[in-house]
Amino acid sequence: MRYNVPMESKYNHQRCEDEISRVWHSIFITGTAVNRRKKCGSYFIPLPPPNANDPLHVGHAMYTIEDILIRYHRMLLEDTLWLPGVDHAGIETQFVFEKKLQKKGLSRFQFDRETLYQMIWDYVQENADIAKNQLKKLGFSLDWSRFKYMLSPDMVATVKQTFAKLAEKNLVYRDLRLINYCPKCGTAFSDLEVKHLTKTTPLYYLNYGPLVVATTRPETKFGDIALAVHPQDKRYQRYHNQEITIQDVLGKSKLKVIADDFVDPEFGTGVVKITPYHDHHDYEFWQRHRRNLPTPVQVIDFAGKLTKAAGKYQGLKVAAARQEVVANLQAKGLVAKIDPQYQTQISACYRCQSPLEPLPRAQFFIKTTPLAQKVLKKIAAGELTIYGAGHDKILHHWLTNLRDWNISRQIVWGIRLPIWYHAQSNPKIAVSFLTNHKHPGDGITIKALDNGKYVVNGTLGKLLPKYSLDEIKQGLQSLIAPAKAKYILKLDEQNSQELIQETDTFDTWFSSSQWPFSTLMNNRPGDFKRYYPAAVLETGYDILPFWVMRMLLIGNFVTGKLPFKRVYLHGLVRDQKGQKMSKSKGNVINPLDVVTKYGADALRFALVVRSTPGMDKSIGEGDFKAARNLTNKIWNAARFVKLLHQESAANNSPLPKDQEFQLKINHLITQISSLLDQYKIGTAADVLYDEFWHFYCDQAIEWAKNSQLSKKLVTLGLRVMLQLLHPFVPFVTEKIWQELGTIVGNEKLLATSVWPKSLTATI
Repeated sequence: MRYNVPMESKYNHQRCEDEISRVWHSIFITGTAVNRRKKCGSYFIPLPPPNANDPLHVGHAMYTIEDILIRYHRMLLEDTLWLPGVDHAGIETQFVFEKKLQKKGLSRFQFDRETLYQMIWDYVQENADIAKNQLKKLGFSLDWSRFKYMLSPDMVATVKQTFAKLAEKNLVYRDLRLINYCPKCGTAFSDLEVKHLTKTTPLYYLNYGPLVVATTRPETKFGDIALAVHPQDKRYQRYHNQEITIQDVLGKSKLKVIADDFVDPEFGTGVVKITPYHDHHDYEFWQRHRRNLPTPVQVIDFAGKLTKAAGKYQGLKVAAARQEVVANLQAKGLVAKIDPQYQTQISACYRCQSPLEPLPRAQFFIKTTPLAQKVLKKIAAGELTIYGAGHDKILHHWLTNLRDWNISRQIVWGIRLPIWYHAQSNPKIAVSFLTNHKHPGDGITIKALDNGKYVVNGTLGKLLPKYSLDEIKQGLQSLIAPAKAKYILKLDEQNSQELIQETDTFDTWFSSSQWPFSTLMNNRPGDFKRYYPAAVLETGYDILPFWVMRMLLIGNFVTGKLPFKRVYLHGLVRDQKGQKMSKSKGNVINPLDVVTKYGADALRFALVVRSTPGMDKSIGEGDFKAARNLTNKIWNAARFVKLLHQESAANNSPLPKDQEFQLKINHLITQISSLLDQYKIGTAADVLYDEFWHFYCDQAIEWAKNSQLSKKLVTLGLRVMLQLLHPFVPFVTEKIWQELGTIVGNEKLLATSVWPKSLTATI
């Protein structure tokens, strides 16, 4: 660097950030060990992996908190590791890819499973460096030599090993359960992934013989197996355990009336129709009374259409069926009344916002209670600290009331379940596959595609006499096995030709729940022993149930330790009016646009200053300008110090403000160190802003100009300020360090200098 050349009059963030990025990459973030002192302890942060193929949004810029912590602990000479990686983001990536197919007039159902998987893989690889390059653009000092991808072979193997271990401990089971299913996305979701929306919908009062039932879903009435009333409701006590005859659009039927406490007498008429395969409460009712009730019937299929159980309404979509059923009921005088403005809550897909259908399907589940109990004991023993506005209580509530975890997903993109079925032993397994041949038969449906291929559906018992198992497996799209189907957990290579693999994939959160330990186990030798558990996990409070809780469950199960000692939860980033950002509102902030206009330092500082764990952060143009002004202020202060050394001779004589200055700087070092140790990052940024601007610049520099503060101390003060500010605004502080050279110190990089303990009298 040109130490004797005056600094530019204005800080050019674009040129300087590009230059410093190259310096860090060549010297620092290439995996070279720097400042790692085992005697000082280790400090590991696993980066919450962004999606492999998506650009970063402003929420990802909150990784700044992690970078602040890692830079601080690195300067404390601790053995630091900030490990980067990206996630395959199962349903989200497939959802995006399917949209691209739709624009081309194509559908995922036109491809077999393996072909579709490879197409998505190629798409992800084309865009694989998007997130990586943007993370580097924001100055994040990640150890890129340890980069991991969730679908790399070693990571996939670890996920499967965890599943096998859970199965060995009898913590995995397969069962027919009512699941939250999205017909549009074509997959199930766990209870935690369901989005609850308030909606205005008609409430239909339908005549059921002598009784009237209020329902929002008349189209499911073909699956009714009973009526329910509250035991204490005197209006209906004479009907208890009685069968009543019902005139319907499909003819007459009989339903038993059963008393149960779950019925709310204040809702509608106090009479509830029981449709177990299309309502979670009804399903639980059936489980309680199943000895006295018939087997439930599925009225809506997985494509969101009515089944043959609906008679003449078969094949209609739910909304269309509802309209037609109501019209036909009205024509027969079976509609007592309609309330058109009824307010209710519906379950919606968190991805596409479509209504979810409760549907019966055999799925794999993890028993969560034994896992949660062990985690709760360790939390009670003080092994986990949560920073985030009462979210420790929320976590405790979820862990205490957690249902078994449905880990099956009906998508292609992800880690396929290591489950196999003997084809000949399971004739009732239903499959859908692509082939060049059509062999019609009883129980087989065939649909011709434009490319000359056929989609064939049927059970193995019907298909295997006409199609070979190899042909079915080569063109396999999906597989649905009965709940009692026999399966194996380990592939029998000798008999593999007789086996067909489950087509469901693991829930994305199941694979990513293993991120803290799997990234270390599948990296450099000794990394796991050296760094696990993580010092802190930093992430948004909105994924506390999805990810953080699951990491605690699985991490503790596999390793015997909680995967991290602390959880730092940042809030959502909102616009300057406090509104949630969305494309429809046009208030989305692109972090790269902010970096281009104001600099990465400005974005970073604006995001963290005055932030509080667990609380949302409003941000806008004014915040970026203020943070940019801070970087300019730092630059101008450095120019003054450099000019001071170029133009004035050394004067070591004590001056009137020297002692006051030393006390102030020493207090600031102690204060900032304490705040960072307590994870009060927003407060630390706020204090640094005020003290640098109002004390160092407005007072100390003026003292120096008026010969009240020695050149040596104002220089040492700048050195300390650069070190304290560096974790927050790394680019401008590193650039100044390079510009000033030996004026502020002998260390080549500010990023690897030692955190100050006190202001000394020597440089």
